Amino acid sequence: MFDQLIESSGDQNKTKKPLTMFISVVIHVVLVIVLVIIPLLFPETLSGSMQQLTFLVAPPPPPPPPPPPPAAPTPVKVVKRVVDDGTFRAPVEIPKEIKMVVDEGPPPDTAIGGVVGGVPGGVPGGQIGGVMGGVIGGSPSSLAPPPPPPPPAAPKPPARVRVGGNVQQANLIRQVKPPYPPLAKQARIQGVVVLEAIINKQGSVENLRVINGHPLLIQSALDAVRQWKYKPTLLNGEPVEVVTQVTVNFNLSG
Repeated sequence: MFDQLIESSGDQNKTKKPLTMFISVVIHVVLVIVLVIIPLLFPETLSGSMQQLTFLVAPPPPPPPPPPPPAAPTPVKVVKRVVDDGTFRAPVEIPKEIKMVVDEGPPPDTAIGGVVGGVPGGVPGGQIGGVMGGVIGGSPSSLAPPPPPPPPAAPKPPARVRVGGNVQQANLIRQVKPPYPPLAKQARIQGVVVLEAIINKQGSVENLRVINGHPLLIQSALDAVRQWKYKPTLLNGEPVEVVTQVTVNFNLSG
């Protein structure tokens, strides 16, 4: 009976050994695959471990200090050269100070025209160099007085003045009545034509200009006023031109 047990146990060991090896290989392969795949599926855990490793590294050295700023350039003073050739020039800028130059004149000993000891015919106590217009040997009482200044010229009268129409009407010498235009008479048109005229120095009418009036009455008024004659207008005794207004009245009742 024991022999049968021994034999049976030997057959079972033979069958279990290859199976055990296969199972162990499978388990090891699965473990290796799990260890390789888990880091790929969860990279956060891997990066956290890498950061922990980097914290263990020593920090880099501090950067070097910046270079000193460049030195400021020294200002260059520009000196303006002024060449004095005796001509007057306008200043290029307003001066801050104005210097007063006083001409003291030459000293008494070096006066122009003076002669040591005087000249023959001179006046005792006279001025060195003489006097403009003086006479040798003359006295102050013999000098003629200067001529009086000429009288101021009278102001020149204006070439043209403006006078009102009513004032100028009094100087009218000849007045030609304008004929009533037939077309205006048939249309029963009446009214006033106002003209601006320039009366020359001889009293004739020039440069008529229409201010207002009916178109059918204007031409008749212009033809009549051109023949009018005025007295010359005098200003300070001189004839002048006059600018005035002329009114021509057209009335059907005559």
